[in-house]
Amino acid sequence: MITRETIDKVFETARVEEVIGDFVQLKRAGSNYKGLSPFSDERSPSFMVSPVKQIWKDFSSGKGGSVVTFLMEHEHFTYPEAIRFLANKYNIEIEETETSQEDKIEANEKESMYLVSEFAKTFFHETLLNSEEGKAIGLSYFKERGFTNETITKFGLGYSPETWDAFTKEALSKGYQLEFLEKVGLTITREDGKHFDRFKGRVMFPIQSLSGRNLGFGGRILTNDKKAAKYLNSPESEIYHKSKVLYGIFHAKQAIAKQNNCFLVEGYTDVIQMHQAGIENVVASSGTALTPDQIRLINRLTKNITVLFDGDAAGLRASIRGIDLILEEGMNVKVCTFPDGDDPDSFARKNSFDDLVSYLENNAKDFIQFKASLLMNEAQNDPIKKADLIRDMVVSISKIPDRIKREVYIQECARIMDISEQVLQNTLAQLIQKDISEAGKKLKNSETLQQKSFEVIKNEVKVSNEKLDILSNLEISIISILVLYGNLVTEFENIYINFDEEGNEIEVKEKIKAKISERIFLSLQEDEISFTNPLFQEVYNDLIQNFVNDANFDIVNYMNTLEETKAGFISNLMMENERYSLAGWLEKKQVFVKEKDSEEVLTNLVTETLISLREYLINKLIMDMMNNFSKEEENDLEELMTTINDYNKLKVSLTNKIGRIRSTYL
Repeated sequence: MITRETIDKVFETARVEEVIGDFVQLKRAGSNYKGLSPFSDERSPSFMVSPVKQIWKDFSSGKGGSVVTFLMEHEHFTYPEAIRFLANKYNIEIEETETSQEDKIEANEKESMYLVSEFAKTFFHETLLNSEEGKAIGLSYFKERGFTNETITKFGLGYSPETWDAFTKEALSKGYQLEFLEKVGLTITREDGKHFDRFKGRVMFPIQSLSGRNLGFGGRILTNDKKAAKYLNSPESEIYHKSKVLYGIFHAKQAIAKQNNCFLVEGYTDVIQMHQAGIENVVASSGTALTPDQIRLINRLTKNITVLFDGDAAGLRASIRGIDLILEEGMNVKVCTFPDGDDPDSFARKNSFDDLVSYLENNAKDFIQFKASLLMNEAQNDPIKKADLIRDMVVSISKIPDRIKREVYIQECARIMDISEQVLQNTLAQLIQKDISEAGKKLKNSETLQQKSFEVIKNEVKVSNEKLDILSNLEISIISILVLYGNLVTEFENIYINFDEEGNEIEVKEKIKAKISERIFLSLQEDEISFTNPLFQEVYNDLIQNFVNDANFDIVNYMNTLEETKAGFISNLMMENERYSLAGWLEKKQVFVKEKDSEEVLTNLVTETLISLREYLINKLIMDMMNNFSKEEENDLEELMTTINDYNKLKVSLTNKIGRIRSTYL
């Protein structure tokens, strides 16, 4: 197990904005950073990173936490894996205690699959470089493609021996279980129980995630066997989903963010050759049709995609369909084609870095220009075909979410196609209206089903949710104040009843200095108030104990020691501090501060929150007493009304106190 000292050092060294910046394109927003959510499909950035607090919050999905939590959420790391990843990134030596047998057993199935995949990557790479067969067949092939030793090592290229079960036999001898070899698709077991290697006799291209974890493989056959597929990919598994992966994204991510552009190619060798030529912001869809998930992966790093096609006309026509998907995601698309007979791989080999850069800059066309020139060649002088291609282009423009961009592209299309802009606008309006109508029908059907499912209990659910929201918000407010201000000392007004010499009650007020955490604890303890939400109560107890035991209690360091649920909950509150901050509280109450001390404002924030909670609980108690009163208890009605009147007087008193608090700022 990793020692506590190593974990502490990782948290002290790792910068949340640096780590997340490798996965999400972040832009400065005041003291924080902002970007598009990596957990949901959105066009307006709601993902926030705080360098000061070293936490992040995704407002679209509700997720949040520390740098470790991000890696666990985004890359599906276990806690130890996230620590190891950060230690490796920041060159921190990992100290470990001996791992028990129980800890080994607890390693989950998904992690076992990752380990098997990583072992396979190492095995194939070492076989390529060190075995006679690997060097003679695999290494020779890569050298013929022009790949240098540095490039081969960078991309972890490998070779799977021609022997039926060379890899499987080696993996089993190292203690890896056949179950996981089969689940990641490296081993195939026949009905008679015999097993063989899926990638037998192929050169291997490891496929990595955004963080560099090995997910699967692409294998290319080197023989002329027409019955075998030229390229073979790992099958779908718990760790590999082909439609959500882009080949080369791990090596390209920083260059994509830096250049603010991503070159999209088709195959493995296209990516590798472009990298070797010096163009590193390039990824491949691995020979499959482009998917929305792949586009969103790029969208985290840049809004700009340049699609690189070879000169094959048939391939161009088929591939151009992916452009509409890119436009739907609100991204900017350019297209660059290479001369006939060339693809990104061969063109990069023939040209210097400067020539390659110059060609890409000079030949990348806006999608509308590219599509127009391509389709016009097909239509030639046929008016019917020309009408169809114009409609085809307007369909593409209709996919663009941004209205201003649509307007610009309509103008450009009218100019290129020599057609009235008004005609294109009318066609666009019809297409958009059709999309809206279809979406409306789907929504109506969905609402009808929902009403049928819930119409019987609709009113009861509504009331329940309102009650839950009020109480939950009050409880969250108290915990938020503890998280943000628990260690601060302010002056509170303490009120108690005394008696004069004649025995009359007198209200005595005194000012006392106390930590906010102490004030909250004493107030809730005095009224015997507990939180209704078990998580809130657990977090509250934990916070109070830490504030009592440690005068220098640091909430960020504490959060790093928590399990995922608690850490996420607290980090959410820290990132939403505007909601509970002094300025936010005053704005919510529509209160305008004269020249008042911030300490006084904070005191009143705490006092009002505590009083509001008591007021709500008293009101709830009155309602419960009235609802539970039965006819059999009519003799006790007078006593009940007296009790309720007493509670109502107390409630009025509390309401007046809140009024006095607010009036100090009017």
